[in-house]
Amino acid sequence: MYNAIILENIYKEFIIHHEKPTLVEKFVKGRTERFVALKDINLIISKGEKIGIIGANGSGKTTLLKIITGITTPTSGNVKTFGKVISLIDLEAGFHADLTGYQNIFMNGMLLGMSKKEIISKIGSIISFADIKQFIDTPLFTYSSGMKLRLGFSIAIHANPDILILDEGMSIGDDGFQKKANASVQKIYRSNKTVIIVSHWIDYVRDNCTRIVWMDKGEIHRSGDKHILSLYTNAH
Repeated sequence: MYNAIILENIYKEFIIHHEKPTLVEKFVKGRTERFVALKDINLIISKGEKIGIIGANGSGKTTLLKIITGITTPTSGNVKTFGKVISLIDLEAGFHADLTGYQNIFMNGMLLGMSKKEIISKIGSIISFADIKQFIDTPLFTYSSGMKLRLGFSIAIHANPDILILDEGMSIGDDGFQKKANASVQKIYRSNKTVIIVSHWIDYVRDNCTRIVWMDKGEIHRSGDKHILSLYTNAH
């Protein structure tokens, strides 16, 4: 079994700066506070695994995903990913409002690791899937939020990820597009791709994941099979 992700001794700390509210206090050096978001995270995810990450708000799930995707770096520890990592959580990241939809496909696609040749071969399918053909040559600032999300999803899916990260609460477009998007995700579930789902919806995790990672206060509280879901539900 090949590894898709290796996290070794991950520790992430943020420095919080507190502003002084009074005129006198503004001349005094502001107080800072250290916040530990993740500590002692050790996790190996094998290629093809379907991982469900659960935990209360503030447990470190989002920070962990940002480290896996490379959006942020750990304060200490090592992160290794093997293959192309695509996130479906922030679908508008990398877009430029003044560029056309067509131009944004090329820019965003390259940011996701696609070659120019690959984008050219898939651009017709990307535009068709996003259902924005009549607007493809207009600037992105004229697009509705739904149009931008559809375009971002379409580019990400066509980028052919090896590791897919998503939020089960993802809502994109109308019912017709939602069904099309869900069908694409389900196809990835059935493949040998690695999928990481962040969710509060226990039934969704139970139906789609082979292993559960329970985060609590910046640490992995438990990791294992689906029996963890019952423990988590009883605890909450």
